[in-house]
This record gives sequence, structure tokens and C-alpha cells, in this order.
Amino acid sequence: MLRPETRNRARALQLLYAWDVRGHPPIRGVAAEVLHQHAHWRFAVEGAEPLASAVVANVVALDACIAESVDNWRPERVGVIERNIIRIGLHELNTGSVPPRVVISEAVQLAHWFAGPKAPRFVNGVLDGLARRAGLL
Repeated sequence: MLRPETRNRARALQLLYAWDVRGHPPIRGVAAEVLHQHAHWRFAVEGAEPLASAVVANVVALDACIAESVDNWRPERVGVIERNIIRIGLHELNTGSVPPRVVISEAVQLAHWFAGPKAPRFVNGVLDGLARRAGLL
């Protein structure tokens, strides 16, 4: 059984994926549509929406920070799933609400579950580098 925080991150990732591939409509609308299609996700989506909303509210700053920190990295060239995992991780690193090693571990786990075989290593490298540059590790 997943911890509620882990489930919230996974559902936030799914909301952000839907938000990204639909051309960035209001995240509340995306969440409402997901709830309409998957009523049994109510508890999970309600826990995930605040995290997804916070990422969307700061997406420009998050992408800029990531782009500055990683050589040859442009957000539009990275897969939608990997990009949003990194955004969630960076948001959590910036807020300081979760220990940095937990943020990275959870992000790598999301990459294992939702992305390709090379994604966990990529996500780990990006978030570890960001955490080190910020003096968190």
C-alpha cells in the first residue's frame, strides 16, 4: 500500500501530464475532468490538486531554474512525464517541506513507474544536481 504522500505525487503527476498535453488549460478544470472520468479517484485527486496547482503556478520559474542548472537541457525536449516529475521535485526542494533525499527518492520512484528505462537515472541526476547547487545536500 502506498503512503498518501506518494499517492498524491503520482496523481499530481497525472494531472500535470494531462495539463501539459492539453495545452495548459486551468488545472482546476483538468482535475474536475479527471474526477468526472474517475470518480473513485476523488480522495487521491483532492490530495494531488494542491501540489499540481503549485507547480503550474510556478512553472515558468521552475523551468528557468532547471534550464540554468543543466547543460543542454531545454524543457520542451524532455519527455512530458520526466519534465513534470522534475518540476514536482524542484517545487518540493524549493518549499523545503520534504527532506531533499526523500524528494529525490520519490521522484526516481515516479520515473520507474511512469517513464522509460533511462528516466530514473536522468531524474536523479537533475534533481541531485539542483539540490547540491542549492546547498541542500
